[in-house]
Parts: sequence; structure tokens; C-alpha cells
Amino acid sequence: MIPAPDCPLPPVDRLHKVVAMTTTQQNGTTQVPDFAPVLTRAAAAETTRDPSSVMTLLADSADTGGRLTSYRSTFAEGAVGAPAHLHTKASEMFFVIDGALQVLVGEEITVLEAGDFLVVPPHTPHAFAAAPGATADVLFVFTPGAGRFDYLRLLGRVMRGEADPQEMKDSSQRFDNHYVDSPV
Repeated sequence: MIPAPDCPLPPVDRLHKVVAMTTTQQNGTTQVPDFAPVLTRAAAAETTRDPSSVMTLLADSADTGGRLTSYRSTFAEGAVGAPAHLHTKASEMFFVIDGALQVLVGEEITVLEAGDFLVVPPHTPHAFAAAPGATADVLFVFTPGAGRFDYLRLLGRVMRGEADPQEMKDSSQRFDNHYVDSPV
């Protein structure tokens, strides 16, 4: 519920206390959230970089009771993005905020433009990169969450030459990120 204009919003540091007291009724049973609301301010969000993109880490599975992981990536023109891979447990959602993202899903290549939304179910090979001649600003959501922030940090280190690419292969089960041969 949004407070009436004459009712101030609670301060951010009290947000979790307000919600912790909130319950809902479902089938006569009281339901209490099993995690506190997650508020990530843009100015305070952690970022990780590689040579062609910036990833802003918003909410990881540990923050959301395992329900989701979300981050925002801005890709420079010509950014390579991610090679063909799949997830065995998580669905991956893409929402293009600005620009254009070229996506391979299964055997089909398509371009997502600002406002477009895509959900890739588990076990579906996919890849993505900034569309030719474009930049891309994309919100990613994985559900359920899978501790992906450590994966994104590792990816940044590998892309900058600070870590061995073998670490990516060795972490595939942990991060539910399995590289596959591209179907096209």
C-alpha cells in the first residue's frame, strides 16, 4: 500500500522492521515473509566490469530467500556478451531497458529492443551480445536465485586477465552456468 500524500514513507533503515511486522492471510493461515525486502540504491550498488560491459549487482539469492538473483548490465557497442550456455535449474529473464541485444535461443537468433522481455527456461541453450552497431542496457533476473554475484565477479576477473578461464569451467555446477556448443 502506498501511503496517502500526507503520510510520510518510513525511513529506509526502518523498512525491514515495517515489513517484518506485516503478515497476510491465505487459506486461514498467517503468512510471514521469510526474507526482508531488498532495496538496492543505485549509488550504493556494487559494480563489476569487464572490457566491454558494466554489471550492477542488485539482489542475490542470499538476499531473497533463494527466490531470485538480479543484476543490470550495460554493454558497449560490439560487446561480446555471453557465449552459448544453459542453466539446469534457473529460468533467465531479460528486460531491455535501452539499446538492442542480440539473443540466440535454441537455434533462433533475434534482436530484443528497448521494452522487450524474454524468459529462457532451464535446459535451453542461449547466448547474447549487444546487437551489431548498438549498445544495450539490460536487466537480468534468474529464478530461482543461484548465488550469481560470485560468478559475475569471477567473469569480470577472467575477462580482465586476472583469473584463469579454467575457473569458469570448474564453477559450472556451483553457478548453474553450463557452456555448450552453439547450435548455429
